[in-house]
Amino acid sequence: MTPASSRRRRIKLCAFFLSALLCVSFLLSLGLGAVAIAPMDVLRALLGAELAGYSGDIITSIRLPRALLAAGVGGVLAVCGAYLQGLFRNPLADPSLIGVTAGASVGASLAIVLGGGALWGSTFGGLSLVSVGAFTGGLVCVWLVYRVATGINGTSVATMLLMGIAVTALAASLTGLMDYFADNEQLRRMSLWRMGGLDGATGTRAGIMLVILALLLCSMGKCARQLNTLLLGESQARHLGVDVERLKTLLIVLVALGVGISVAMAGSIAFVGLVVPHMVRLWAGPDHRALVPLSALGGASLLLLADTLARTALAPTELPVGLVTALVGAPFFIVLLKRQRGWVQ
Repeated sequence: MTPASSRRRRIKLCAFFLSALLCVSFLLSLGLGAVAIAPMDVLRALLGAELAGYSGDIITSIRLPRALLAAGVGGVLAVCGAYLQGLFRNPLADPSLIGVTAGASVGASLAIVLGGGALWGSTFGGLSLVSVGAFTGGLVCVWLVYRVATGINGTSVATMLLMGIAVTALAASLTGLMDYFADNEQLRRMSLWRMGGLDGATGTRAGIMLVILALLLCSMGKCARQLNTLLLGESQARHLGVDVERLKTLLIVLVALGVGISVAMAGSIAFVGLVVPHMVRLWAGPDHRALVPLSALGGASLLLLADTLARTALAPTELPVGLVTALVGAPFFIVLLKRQRGWVQ
């Protein structure tokens, strides 16, 4: 078997496994909870059949929007992680490196401290001022990072990374300052928001996330081949006809949009954008034409499973899903790195 055919076989196997995992995790998300619903009843409800009691309403009105939002957020974070890892040419890069998560935290905290918990009307689909503040804060921080890193010689990836660290530190200090002046109720709301959660899921929010995920996947046709070339280095990519500066700008805009909206919808959710693309790359290889869609499948599956665990582990109490992804993702990622380095057989 040639290396090319072996690589195609691994990609097909990975796609089959992740597609099956997504279907299973989606059905588990709809069936498990404070009220357990049989898989056949779940399928009947999705097909529009009437169920006894409140089971149909629980699935269609509560769990289905939440499952779609979880799949959308997980897929978006994983795709953004794959894009940034390709841009930085580092498999350990994370979407938070450019400051969008820290900026969103500042925006959300500011909205909470100023009393922005009220919902806007139907014009904004029930989105709260906290979500709008988080999205705005994330975009402002990314814009600041990009402006400082861009000069007459183009955009420096190294400067962008260093500026992202500086902006993240500044945002952390501003968030801490608001923590100091917040009252007990505001402090609790800010803490819960930073832990991440999907309890505010609605059909509108789920639809927005799925549209953003579709936009990111559609951009793959334009970015994937260029990212593959960029892996050779910026100078080599320019010699091969890649407009490197335009590619950097496009990727930063896409990542800022995707991560900013994800954080605004679900709070801060760790490790999805780091672990999933890294795992897929180890299995299917670095070709972004396969890496990006497979990362979307893996990210959606991971967050669906994490949300199901968050809802059922201590039912009827619900854990923040961001805590679950961190508690599960961090040890798993450490073991993965140790195996990759050959420390564990």
